Amino acid sequence: MFNKLCIIGVGLIGGSVAKAVRANGLAKTIVGYGREQDSINLQTAKRLGVIDEFYIETPVGWVAALSQPNEYQGMLGCQKGGNPTYEAFKDADCVLIATPVASIEAIFEQLKPFWSKDTIYTDVGSTKGSVLAAAERVFGVVPENLVPAHPIAGAEQSGVEAALVDLFFHKRLIITPANNANPEAVQKIKTFWQGQGALVSVMNAQHHDSILAATSHLPHILAFALVDMLGHKDEQTEIFKYAAGGFRDFTRIASSDPTMWVDICKANKQEILPLIEQLSAELAKIHGLLAYDDYQQLFSTFAYAKSARQRFLNQFEDPNMTKSITFHIKNGGRLQGEARVPGDKSMSHRSIMLGSLAEGVTHVKGFLEAEDALATLQAFRDMGVEIEGPVNGELTIHGVGKNGLKAPKNELYLGNSGTSMRLLSGLLAGQPFNSVLTGDKSLSGRPMKRVTEPLALMGADIKTTEKGTAPLYITGKAGQLKGIDYVMPMASAQVKSCLILAGMYAQGATSVTEPAPTRDHTERMLAGFSYPVKKDGSKVTVTADGKLTAADIDVPSDISSAAFFLVGASIAEGSDLLLKHVGINPTRTGVIDILRLMGANIEILNEREVGGEPVADLRVRSAPLKGIDIPEHLVPLAIDEFPVLFVAAACAEGQTRLSGAEELRVKESDRIQVMADGLQILGVDAQPTEDGMIIQGGGNIGGGTVTSHGDHRIAMAFSIAGLRASAAITVLDCANVNTSFPEFKDLVQRLGLDLVCEES
Repeated sequence: MFNKLCIIGVGLIGGSVAKAVRANGLAKTIVGYGREQDSINLQTAKRLGVIDEFYIETPVGWVAALSQPNEYQGMLGCQKGGNPTYEAFKDADCVLIATPVASIEAIFEQLKPFWSKDTIYTDVGSTKGSVLAAAERVFGVVPENLVPAHPIAGAEQSGVEAALVDLFFHKRLIITPANNANPEAVQKIKTFWQGQGALVSVMNAQHHDSILAATSHLPHILAFALVDMLGHKDEQTEIFKYAAGGFRDFTRIASSDPTMWVDICKANKQEILPLIEQLSAELAKIHGLLAYDDYQQLFSTFAYAKSARQRFLNQFEDPNMTKSITFHIKNGGRLQGEARVPGDKSMSHRSIMLGSLAEGVTHVKGFLEAEDALATLQAFRDMGVEIEGPVNGELTIHGVGKNGLKAPKNELYLGNSGTSMRLLSGLLAGQPFNSVLTGDKSLSGRPMKRVTEPLALMGADIKTTEKGTAPLYITGKAGQLKGIDYVMPMASAQVKSCLILAGMYAQGATSVTEPAPTRDHTERMLAGFSYPVKKDGSKVTVTADGKLTAADIDVPSDISSAAFFLVGASIAEGSDLLLKHVGINPTRTGVIDILRLMGANIEILNEREVGGEPVADLRVRSAPLKGIDIPEHLVPLAIDEFPVLFVAAACAEGQTRLSGAEELRVKESDRIQVMADGLQILGVDAQPTEDGMIIQGGGNIGGGTVTSHGDHRIAMAFSIAGLRASAAITVLDCANVNTSFPEFKDLVQRLGLDLVCEES
């Protein structure tokens, strides 16, 4: 990429750049440059092969060009080698300044007489406004070939011997070009860092400095301050003697170079000072909560902080940086024993929503402690609801009443949960405050017009992207929504529930008519909270005339999660499995009906009703399956279970045909295409259609590597296919299994599937 790279300051950062550049072939020649006091470090860099050559500025302002380190003492102070800057930097394609920010202006002064328009200049300083300001003072205007950059990486050690070839690999790097920067130079620096494995972003310097002040500079100040405070106490020996690992981890950054951090604080104090004031106010608030025994608010503060940190881990890490999970499934096996799968996800969402809007305290058992449901939980905490737990699936919700929600301080981040976003859009449309709903990359690509368009008919004000996707910007219209009579063009429980929740805040009646039955958990749970709901055939009607009264909820096991085991035990010879306490709401049992039509041996035992929801134990034993034309009236009742039903069809004798399931193309992935692609890789004749699939079953499922495209149900479906496969199956991109069924891998292993989870 570069013929000659010159690095000013070959320490930890500069040395790591040199190592990465050499390892990735980004420069033919790497030259180091420093002052007299840097000579030993530069000699070491040359000896270790980190750089090809180095130049040292002598006390009289000349440079000795050294080919052997031991020449230095004999040449110090002599005038051999010509002008220092010229000799060091002539013909350099790129000059990298890897020195403390306080020295950069002096380096610019030194470089000024020899600044070349054919060279790109960059740096690694942690404050960027000061770099641009220094350049403007020295040159009168920021040179267009100066491209400031900041790699967000480091280590506690210093010097070239601590340099790491992978210091920047999968680490963020921010480029902060001035407005007049040469686009070609910016692109070259971007490519230069990407070639070292860095994840590059571009932003203006002020924005960079404000972000780093909060995420780096302030934490360092806190660590220094805490250790300074404790270190001056008389009992310091006792304090540090008994400090646990948390103290060590929190204060690790207080080991950083004090001189460097004084320089950083000086350079960025305009961004740091307001943050210290805000932190002081936050500590004063916590002081007050403790002084007045307000532990409820203290819990809310800590819970919000915990969730905010998790959002940081989930949302702001680049997908290339996050943990990758791969399932390796050994072919064969059978499922035996008994199990209770996790709580129903749909009901877990709704228990939080309605419990929060109820008057009184709601106790929930069987709550699904997975990422989707936890996203809903945190959203309501962010709106002022006190929620205790979950602990072993149990929650206590202190309801605030139908009109008691408070404006969230920040955007409501809903992770991967489409249910959360679509239902909350209806609920929040009628609130007296504005809100913003965001999600991860997958959720941000899913269609939201199916809810925003009928909500607009009610008078809601919701803005989306041009594609009709998240983020959703909701302007609260308290008292302004109007009831409508809406006939859904497509069966969707999420759309129905969204409009019902909006109808609870609308003038007049809101009616929703569905073209085919869909899950009715919202209607049932509203009735359980004593809220009036009118059902007339396929039409559901609500008004704003009602309140919710707290109730206890026992969430049944999720039939969508049970479906993987229903299919697995059906297709694996010798299987005999009992699934306990499964919800068998008639709007959810399509998977049982379809499997029975295919010949599955499923018994429904111990039927009972819990909290208004029908529950039973399901016994399933292996049986030969046959292909069928899946009745379209069952499609909405099994819409989430089709990925694993496609596996059942692949194992059945004859043809299975699905139609009327175009909804599958807009789930977490295009489930029709992704499943067809994966089945074909495994040797199954699976032909996708516009609204379904045609599968020729009876042949063997082979082995191979398939990808879930980040879809949890796809990942679990292909894992179950391993029970009938003739060779091992590898499923890529399985991290999102945690959004709905974090216990899946452990449970299938216990019941008889040989699955190994690889994290990297």
